[in-house]
Amino acid sequence: MQALVKVAPGRGNVEVREIQDPTPGPGEVILDVSFTGICGTDLHIYLDEYRCVPPVVLGHELSGRVAALGAGVDAIAIGDRVTTETYFSVCGRCIQCLGGRQNLCPARRSIGTHVNGGFARYVRVPAHRLHRVPDGLSLESAAMTEPLSCCVHALYDLAHIRPGDWVLVSGPGPIGLLCLQTAMAAGARTIICGAGGDAQRLDIARRIGADHAIDVTREPLAEMVQDLTGGDGPPIVVEAAGAAPSLRQCLHVVQRGGTVVQIGLYGRPVEADVNLIPMKELRYLGSFAHVPSAWERSLALMARGAIKTAPLITGIAPITAWENQFHSLLEKEGCKVLLTPVS
Repeated sequence: MQALVKVAPGRGNVEVREIQDPTPGPGEVILDVSFTGICGTDLHIYLDEYRCVPPVVLGHELSGRVAALGAGVDAIAIGDRVTTETYFSVCGRCIQCLGGRQNLCPARRSIGTHVNGGFARYVRVPAHRLHRVPDGLSLESAAMTEPLSCCVHALYDLAHIRPGDWVLVSGPGPIGLLCLQTAMAAGARTIICGAGGDAQRLDIARRIGADHAIDVTREPLAEMVQDLTGGDGPPIVVEAAGAAPSLRQCLHVVQRGGTVVQIGLYGRPVEADVNLIPMKELRYLGSFAHVPSAWERSLALMARGAIKTAPLITGIAPITAWENQFHSLLEKEGCKVLLTPVS
């Protein structure tokens, strides 16, 4: 089968290669991949800003149908429509695993970074990581379960949004737009902001129901946020851009005593005035990936229409067109692109 592979460390070093079809071991399944989303992590790997273990097939935001079962698998059937958690293995013994935070297991191995991922016709995954796609939810939308589960974990498990809270999301990329909708589904009033080149994504934010969408290169963010929140600032600010200017403005505009949630990754160290954290008595939360409980919540939110993914999907292309799609996303052209396998 053809697969999109990070073949060696360093910038670039990504190509479509012919590789062997996988076979399932005990407790494993083979998925016939339908769609796999291009994640910011894939772009960071391409730019050599995020660690992986090459050679490895990229891609971890996927949906598909069960194609083969390994020994001992009886809770799922061939043909079932599913999506899969990204953790291929964790130790199961460390304090993080025992506490339900497998995302922080130091021995964690994930598809698309440590073992082969979803930019291929077939992918091998543990059966216990699968989640059935609800009837009526498309496989295109189901491929968005992984990024949505990251947002659900960040905002519901860590930030604890209350109905009526003002929530500012900085960065209108796919993660920012999903965080926006996650906050909306919790009853929050929402503001999302972006910078130059984000016009299309800010327009998507307006169409999916953001209360306010602000281009910080055209409008004074701090003044507008102060006016909207009665002079207090938003109690919860989400840094979803993975950019230093975004982090700096989050620390500046958040309410005193408020919460900053960093879900964006920068790829390199950045500078910000961290004195604002003690001076404003802020809660600064980092959120990494997802926990298992976030998956069923995410699928339920999409199934009942509280989270709309279709407006975010601006392109579907075969994996052989990966290079143009990667470069377009790096230039902020489009929003979420799904790649499909080829024979």
